[in-house]
Amino acid sequence: MKSKRLAQGIALHAAMGIVVVICVFPVLWSCVISVKSVGEKVSGFSALAIQNPTLANYARLFQLVPIGQQLGNSVFTAVVGTVTTLFFCALAGFAFAKYQFPYRDALFYFVVATMTIPAEVGAVPLFLIMKEVGLINSLWSLILPRLATAVGVFYLRQYILEVPDDILDAARIDGCRDFGLFWKIVCPVIKPALASWASLTLIARWNDFFWPLLFLNKPEKHTLMVSVSTLPLTDGLATPWQVILAGTTLVIVPSVLLYLAMQTFQKAGALEGAIKG
Repeated sequence: MKSKRLAQGIALHAAMGIVVVICVFPVLWSCVISVKSVGEKVSGFSALAIQNPTLANYARLFQLVPIGQQLGNSVFTAVVGTVTTLFFCALAGFAFAKYQFPYRDALFYFVVATMTIPAEVGAVPLFLIMKEVGLINSLWSLILPRLATAVGVFYLRQYILEVPDDILDAARIDGCRDFGLFWKIVCPVIKPALASWASLTLIARWNDFFWPLLFLNKPEKHTLMVSVSTLPLTDGLATPWQVILAGTTLVIVPSVLLYLAMQTFQKAGALEGAIKG
Protein backbone atom coordinates (compact mmCIF):
# COMPACT_ATOMS: atom_id res chain seq x y z
CA MET A 1 0.00 0.00 0.00
CA LYS A 2 2.81 2.37 0.95
CA SER A 3 4.73 1.56 -2.23
CA LYS A 4 1.59 2.22 -4.28
CA ARG A 5 1.06 5.60 -2.63
CA LEU A 6 4.74 6.41 -3.14
CA ALA A 7 4.48 5.54 -6.84
CA GLN A 8 1.34 7.67 -7.18
CA GLY A 9 3.06 10.58 -5.44
CA ILE A 10 6.09 10.32 -7.72
CA ALA A 11 3.86 10.17 -10.81
CA LEU A 12 1.86 13.17 -9.63
CA HIS A 13 4.95 15.26 -8.93
CA ALA A 14 6.47 14.23 -12.27
CA ALA A 15 3.31 15.33 -14.09
CA MET A 16 3.30 18.62 -12.18
CA GLY A 17 6.98 19.11 -13.03
CA ILE A 18 6.27 18.63 -16.73
CA VAL A 19 3.43 21.17 -16.60
CA VAL A 20 5.67 23.66 -14.79
CA VAL A 21 8.44 23.25 -17.37
CA ILE A 22 5.97 23.78 -20.22
CA CYS A 23 4.62 26.94 -18.57
CA VAL A 24 7.98 28.38 -17.50
CA PHE A 25 9.97 27.64 -20.66
CA PRO A 26 8.53 30.50 -22.80
CA VAL A 27 9.25 32.99 -20.01
CA LEU A 28 12.77 31.63 -19.52
CA TRP A 29 13.36 31.65 -23.27
CA SER A 30 12.29 35.30 -23.53
CA CYS A 31 14.57 36.33 -20.67
CA VAL A 32 17.55 34.49 -22.16
CA ILE A 33 17.09 35.83 -25.70
CA SER A 34 16.75 39.38 -24.34
CA VAL A 35 20.39 39.33 -23.16
CA LYS A 36 21.90 37.65 -26.24
CA SER A 37 24.05 39.52 -28.71
CA VAL A 38 22.79 40.24 -32.21
CA GLY A 39 23.72 37.35 -34.50
CA GLU A 40 23.40 34.61 -31.90
CA LYS A 41 20.85 31.86 -32.41
CA VAL A 42 17.38 32.69 -31.08
CA SER A 43 15.38 29.55 -31.92
CA GLY A 44 15.40 26.01 -30.58
CA PHE A 45 16.55 24.62 -27.25
CA SER A 46 20.17 25.42 -28.10
CA ALA A 47 19.25 29.12 -27.98
CA LEU A 48 19.26 28.84 -24.17
CA ALA A 49 23.06 28.79 -24.31
CA ILE A 50 24.41 32.35 -24.00
CA GLN A 51 27.83 33.11 -25.46
CA ASN A 52 28.12 36.86 -25.01
CA PRO A 53 25.48 38.22 -22.59
CA THR A 54 24.72 41.91 -23.05
CA LEU A 55 22.29 44.58 -21.90
CA ALA A 56 22.55 46.44 -25.20
CA ASN A 57 19.10 45.19 -26.18
CA TYR A 58 17.56 46.93 -23.18
CA ALA A 59 19.50 50.10 -23.99
CA ARG A 60 18.13 49.95 -27.53
CA LEU A 61 14.65 49.38 -26.16
CA PHE A 62 14.87 52.54 -24.04
CA GLN A 63 15.94 54.45 -27.16
CA LEU A 64 12.92 53.28 -29.16
CA VAL A 65 10.19 53.92 -26.56
CA PRO A 66 9.95 55.98 -23.35
CA ILE A 67 9.90 52.91 -21.14
CA GLY A 68 10.34 54.77 -17.87
CA GLN A 69 7.27 56.96 -18.35
CA GLN A 70 5.16 54.12 -19.72
CA LEU A 71 6.19 51.88 -16.84
CA GLY A 72 4.89 54.58 -14.51
CA ASN A 73 1.63 54.67 -16.48
CA SER A 74 1.22 50.91 -16.09
CA VAL A 75 1.94 51.00 -12.36
CA PHE A 76 -0.51 53.88 -11.82
CA THR A 77 -3.39 52.32 -13.75
CA ALA A 78 -2.81 48.86 -12.26
CA VAL A 79 -2.50 49.95 -8.62
CA VAL A 80 -5.14 52.71 -8.57
CA GLY A 81 -7.49 50.63 -10.71
CA THR A 82 -7.17 47.66 -8.40
CA VAL A 83 -7.66 49.65 -5.19
CA THR A 84 -10.73 51.51 -6.48
CA THR A 85 -12.30 48.40 -7.99
CA LEU A 86 -11.71 46.45 -4.80
CA PHE A 87 -13.33 49.14 -2.69
CA PHE A 88 -16.43 49.70 -4.82
CA CYS A 89 -16.99 45.99 -5.59
CA ALA A 90 -16.82 45.16 -1.89
CA LEU A 91 -19.11 48.08 -1.03
CA ALA A 92 -21.68 47.01 -3.63
CA GLY A 93 -21.39 43.38 -2.54
CA PHE A 94 -22.01 44.47 1.06
CA ALA A 95 -25.17 46.33 0.03
CA PHE A 96 -26.52 43.38 -1.98
CA ALA A 97 -25.70 40.90 0.78
CA LYS A 98 -26.79 42.67 3.95
CA TYR A 99 -29.41 45.28 3.09
CA GLN A 100 -33.04 45.03 2.08
CA PHE A 101 -34.27 47.53 -0.52
CA PRO A 102 -36.84 47.48 -3.34
CA TYR A 103 -35.95 45.28 -6.32
CA ARG A 104 -32.69 44.22 -4.70
CA ASP A 105 -32.72 40.70 -6.13
CA ALA A 106 -33.85 41.85 -9.58
CA LEU A 107 -31.07 44.43 -9.67
CA PHE A 108 -28.50 41.88 -8.57
CA TYR A 109 -29.61 39.40 -11.22
CA PHE A 110 -29.33 42.17 -13.80
CA VAL A 111 -25.76 42.85 -12.65
CA VAL A 112 -24.95 39.14 -12.91
CA ALA A 113 -26.56 38.96 -16.36
CA THR A 114 -24.15 41.61 -17.66
CA MET A 115 -21.35 39.09 -17.10
CA THR A 116 -22.56 37.27 -20.22
CA ILE A 117 -21.88 40.31 -22.41
CA PRO A 118 -18.26 40.85 -23.52
CA ALA A 119 -16.95 44.21 -22.36
CA GLU A 120 -15.68 44.94 -25.87
CA VAL A 121 -19.29 45.17 -27.09
CA GLY A 122 -19.56 48.54 -25.38
CA ALA A 123 -16.25 49.86 -26.74
CA VAL A 124 -17.76 52.34 -29.21
CA PRO A 125 -20.32 54.00 -26.87
CA LEU A 126 -17.76 54.02 -24.05
CA PHE A 127 -15.23 55.70 -26.32
CA LEU A 128 -17.78 58.37 -27.24
CA ILE A 129 -18.57 58.95 -23.55
CA MET A 130 -14.88 59.29 -22.69
CA LYS A 131 -14.49 61.73 -25.59
CA GLU A 132 -17.43 63.84 -24.39
CA VAL A 133 -16.06 64.13 -20.85
CA GLY A 134 -12.53 64.84 -22.10
CA LEU A 135 -10.84 61.70 -20.83
CA ILE A 136 -9.30 60.50 -24.09
CA ASN A 137 -5.52 60.30 -23.59
CA SER A 138 -6.06 60.34 -19.83
CA LEU A 139 -5.07 57.44 -17.62
CA TRP A 140 -8.34 57.91 -15.72
CA SER A 141 -10.18 56.57 -18.78
CA LEU A 142 -8.77 53.15 -17.82
CA ILE A 143 -9.93 53.46 -14.21
CA LEU A 144 -13.28 55.27 -13.99
CA PRO A 145 -15.32 53.01 -16.35
CA ARG A 146 -14.32 49.97 -14.28
CA LEU A 147 -14.71 51.27 -10.74
CA ALA A 148 -16.95 48.26 -10.15
CA THR A 149 -17.30 45.11 -12.21
CA ALA A 150 -20.12 42.58 -12.23
CA VAL A 151 -17.73 39.70 -11.57
CA GLY A 152 -16.16 41.50 -8.62
CA VAL A 153 -19.52 42.42 -7.08
CA PHE A 154 -20.77 38.85 -7.44
CA TYR A 155 -17.55 37.31 -6.10
CA LEU A 156 -17.30 39.48 -2.99
CA ARG A 157 -21.04 39.35 -2.28
CA GLN A 158 -20.83 35.56 -1.94
CA TYR A 159 -18.19 35.93 0.77
CA ILE A 160 -20.01 38.73 2.58
CA LEU A 161 -23.15 36.58 2.78
CA GLU A 162 -21.20 34.29 5.11
CA VAL A 163 -20.61 37.07 7.64
CA PRO A 164 -23.08 36.43 10.52
CA ASP A 165 -25.83 39.01 10.84
CA ASP A 166 -25.58 38.73 14.62
CA ILE A 167 -22.14 40.34 14.54
CA LEU A 168 -23.46 43.27 12.52
CA ASP A 169 -26.49 43.66 14.79
CA ALA A 170 -24.26 43.70 17.86
CA ALA A 171 -22.09 46.38 16.26
CA ARG A 172 -25.17 48.47 15.47
CA ILE A 173 -26.24 48.25 19.11
CA ASP A 174 -22.80 49.52 20.10
CA GLY A 175 -23.35 52.55 17.89
CA CYS A 176 -21.42 51.50 14.75
CA ARG A 177 -22.75 53.18 11.62
CA ASP A 178 -23.26 51.56 8.22
CA PHE A 179 -19.87 52.42 6.75
CA GLY A 180 -18.22 51.39 10.00
CA LEU A 181 -19.86 47.97 9.69
CA PHE A 182 -18.38 47.64 6.22
CA TRP A 183 -14.92 48.97 7.00
CA LYS A 184 -14.27 47.69 10.51
CA ILE A 185 -16.12 44.36 10.52
CA VAL A 186 -16.86 43.04 7.03
CA CYS A 187 -13.56 43.93 5.32
CA PRO A 188 -11.32 42.28 7.96
CA VAL A 189 -13.42 39.11 7.86
CA ILE A 190 -13.28 38.79 4.04
CA LYS A 191 -9.55 39.53 3.73
CA PRO A 192 -8.86 36.24 1.87
CA ALA A 193 -11.48 37.12 -0.74
CA LEU A 194 -10.15 40.67 -1.04
CA ALA A 195 -6.59 39.40 -1.49
CA SER A 196 -7.69 36.87 -4.08
CA TRP A 197 -9.68 39.39 -6.08
CA ALA A 198 -6.91 41.98 -5.78
CA SER A 199 -4.38 39.55 -7.27
CA LEU A 200 -6.63 38.75 -10.22
CA THR A 201 -7.49 42.39 -10.85
CA LEU A 202 -3.92 43.66 -10.48
CA ILE A 203 -2.56 41.19 -13.02
CA ALA A 204 -5.46 41.81 -15.41
CA ARG A 205 -4.92 45.58 -15.23
CA TRP A 206 -1.17 45.19 -15.74
CA ASN A 207 -1.71 43.00 -18.81
CA ASP A 208 -4.52 45.17 -20.18
CA PHE A 209 -4.01 45.88 -23.88
CA PHE A 210 -7.36 46.60 -25.56
CA TRP A 211 -8.56 49.55 -23.47
CA PRO A 212 -5.22 51.45 -23.35
CA LEU A 213 -4.92 50.99 -27.11
CA LEU A 214 -8.44 52.39 -27.56
CA PHE A 215 -8.31 55.37 -25.20
CA LEU A 216 -4.64 56.41 -25.27
CA ASN A 217 -3.40 57.78 -28.59
CA LYS A 218 -0.30 59.65 -27.46
CA PRO A 219 2.87 57.53 -27.06
CA GLU A 220 3.76 59.20 -23.74
CA LYS A 221 0.39 58.06 -22.36
CA HIS A 222 0.76 54.43 -23.45
CA THR A 223 1.11 51.66 -20.92
CA LEU A 224 4.03 49.26 -21.05
CA MET A 225 1.94 46.55 -22.73
CA VAL A 226 0.95 48.84 -25.60
CA SER A 227 4.42 50.29 -26.02
CA VAL A 228 5.95 46.84 -26.47
CA SER A 229 3.42 46.06 -29.21
CA THR A 230 4.52 49.18 -31.12
CA LEU A 231 8.17 48.14 -31.33
CA PRO A 232 9.43 48.10 -34.95
CA LEU A 233 9.47 44.61 -36.45
CA THR A 234 12.51 45.40 -38.57
CA ASP A 235 15.82 47.02 -37.71
CA GLY A 236 17.72 47.33 -40.94
CA LEU A 237 17.39 43.99 -42.74
CA ALA A 238 16.69 41.75 -39.74
CA THR A 239 13.94 41.37 -37.15
CA PRO A 240 15.30 42.62 -33.79
CA TRP A 241 14.05 39.67 -31.76
CA GLN A 242 16.45 40.42 -28.92
CA VAL A 243 15.01 43.94 -28.50
CA ILE A 244 11.41 42.76 -28.87
CA LEU A 245 11.92 40.06 -26.25
CA ALA A 246 13.65 42.55 -23.97
CA GLY A 247 10.40 44.51 -24.00
CA THR A 248 8.40 41.32 -23.52
CA THR A 249 10.53 40.44 -20.51
CA LEU A 250 9.85 43.83 -18.95
CA VAL A 251 6.13 43.07 -19.25
CA ILE A 252 6.18 39.43 -18.12
CA VAL A 253 8.57 39.50 -15.17
CA PRO A 254 6.61 42.11 -13.15
CA SER A 255 3.46 40.04 -13.76
CA VAL A 256 5.08 36.96 -12.27
CA LEU A 257 6.45 38.94 -9.32
CA LEU A 258 3.04 40.54 -8.73
CA TYR A 259 1.38 37.13 -8.71
CA LEU A 260 3.89 35.70 -6.24
CA ALA A 261 3.57 38.73 -3.96
CA MET A 262 -0.23 38.70 -4.03
CA GLN A 263 -0.24 34.95 -3.41
CA THR A 264 1.71 35.59 -0.21
CA PHE A 265 -0.84 38.20 0.91
CA GLN A 266 -3.66 35.83 -0.01
CA LYS A 267 -2.24 33.04 2.16
CA ALA A 268 -1.64 35.44 5.03
CA GLY A 269 -5.21 36.74 4.75
CA ALA A 270 -6.63 33.23 4.66
CA LEU A 271 -4.63 32.23 7.76
CA GLU A 272 -5.71 35.37 9.62
CA GLY A 273 -9.34 34.78 8.65
CA ALA A 274 -9.14 31.17 9.82
CA ILE A 275 -7.68 32.21 13.16
CA LYS A 276 -10.39 34.86 13.69
CA GLY A 277 -13.08 32.41 12.66
